[in-house]
Amino acid sequence: MKQLALTLAPAPAPALDNFFPGRNAELLNLLGNLVAGRNVERSVYLWGEAGSGRSHLLRATVDGLQAAGLVCLFVPRGDPVPVPSAQLRAVAVDDVETLDARNQRAFFNLYNQIRERTGIVLAAGNAPPARLKLRPELVTRLGWGLVYQVQALDDDEKALALKRHAASRAFDLPDGVIDYLQRHMSRDLPSLMSILDALDRHSLEAKRPITLPLLKELLRPEDNIPQ
Repeated sequence: MKQLALTLAPAPAPALDNFFPGRNAELLNLLGNLVAGRNVERSVYLWGEAGSGRSHLLRATVDGLQAAGLVCLFVPRGDPVPVPSAQLRAVAVDDVETLDARNQRAFFNLYNQIRERTGIVLAAGNAPPARLKLRPELVTRLGWGLVYQVQALDDDEKALALKRHAASRAFDLPDGVIDYLQRHMSRDLPSLMSILDALDRHSLEAKRPITLPLLKELLRPEDNIPQ
């Protein structure tokens, strides 16, 4: 897929307003209220399967809090959990199930310090707190606040998200194009939307409407995509 790789633009930065909620509307509303400084629970743990969007939501919330003037930190998978600092007001730790013993201790201490300052603690993992193989005291902390399962989009919800994305770019998206993308391409939504953006540009350059043959033309070079 050499040609496609050259035409794909970088995915937009995670934001709460570019997250398609599906069955996660309540969670999205909660995080929006948190960013807006409204009086909501300030400790939130998200869990869900890979590709459900939990990392997107953590990053988007941290970015929103930073834009609101808070000193925040996002800790991605594999990065060390920092020691507490007086300036830090919010932290988000992703993939907590991968934390080693040292980082579990560090997160436990950081959690306590930030909560004492009425700060914000966000975390995400692949299972609810009770099923995490972490230090018991850390599992207890993660269960103190709100716990949400991030519901992955089903095929119908992804199709609706793709149609809305196409509408935002002022083009119609045939059902056959959606079906083909879902059967033959990466099934995560940001990747599918990036392909749609590339398809839109290709359509404008070729001065042809968006159709399944046009999509196959975009994907065909060097990729052996089924025809």
